[in-house]
Amino acid sequence: MIFRTLKEVLDQAKAGHYAVGAFNINDMEIAKAIGGAAREERSPVILAVSPSAIKYAGIEYIYEIARVTADKSGVPTVLHLDHGTDFKDCVQCIRYGWSSVMYDGSKLPFEENVAMTKKIVEFAHAAGVSVEAELGKLAGVEGHVSVSEKDAIFTNPEEARLFVERTGVDALAVAIGTSHGAYKFKGEANLDFDRLAKIEKLVSIPIVLHGASGVPKEVLDKAAKYGAKLPGAAGVPDEAIKRAIDLGVAKINIDTDIRLALTAAIRQVLAEKPDEFDPRKLFGPAEDAMRAVARGKMQMFGSSGKA
Repeated sequence: MIFRTLKEVLDQAKAGHYAVGAFNINDMEIAKAIGGAAREERSPVILAVSPSAIKYAGIEYIYEIARVTADKSGVPTVLHLDHGTDFKDCVQCIRYGWSSVMYDGSKLPFEENVAMTKKIVEFAHAAGVSVEAELGKLAGVEGHVSVSEKDAIFTNPEEARLFVERTGVDALAVAIGTSHGAYKFKGEANLDFDRLAKIEKLVSIPIVLHGASGVPKEVLDKAAKYGAKLPGAAGVPDEAIKRAIDLGVAKINIDTDIRLALTAAIRQVLAEKPDEFDPRKLFGPAEDAMRAVARGKMQMFGSSGKA
């Protein structure tokens, strides 16, 4: 298999006290940027594909894009289903060659989440595929998943222990104060580190942090300069991410940061050259901008040089 399992990559990250970035890909340019960053940083990488990305690109296309990216990068690469919401999503990706799937049953009652996650774990493990699950709810939007702030529920540490024991899952995404998508909160996110520390003591598997956007100021400034109307604050500060890694987080999901880098670069080209219509002249600078952001994340996560 050209792809590594999530368990293999995250177990090494947990033992080495660093985190691996899971970067959402939707097309060739984003994938090339992420793969190029991983190659230059010599960093393991997780290519995350949501059900909405599969619907957009087509499963055959997105798989081949990921396969070529992994081959060209030359680093340990995981092909990961991000936020699968039912058994069918997970089975489809496993059969097409994904090495990891995330089942998101966080909206379900605890017992239903346990039962469905366990069913998916049994199927995936029989195929040599890793499984990530989620316990607790994050506010915001991630692909087709939307949860209002008032319904966001932080992960209960004792429930996390029981969930892991009963499902056999390989990694657990927890809710400690981050938000999916571009931040809707005023000011920076305040993470519940005490809760994270309690969870880390009670579970033995790698912990995952979703909604960890922390867009570099220069990207925000450029996006705003060329007409982007950005909601809220820049997200989770670097210092908070580093502390979360110290407390056991081994996988960090990144999407909004990459999207804003892409659109800021394209906006700049069109603002400076309004007659430009060659897509290569639009997406070339965008790819460079995304790669730079991804490299910065890898350096911050401590995964650079670990491939």
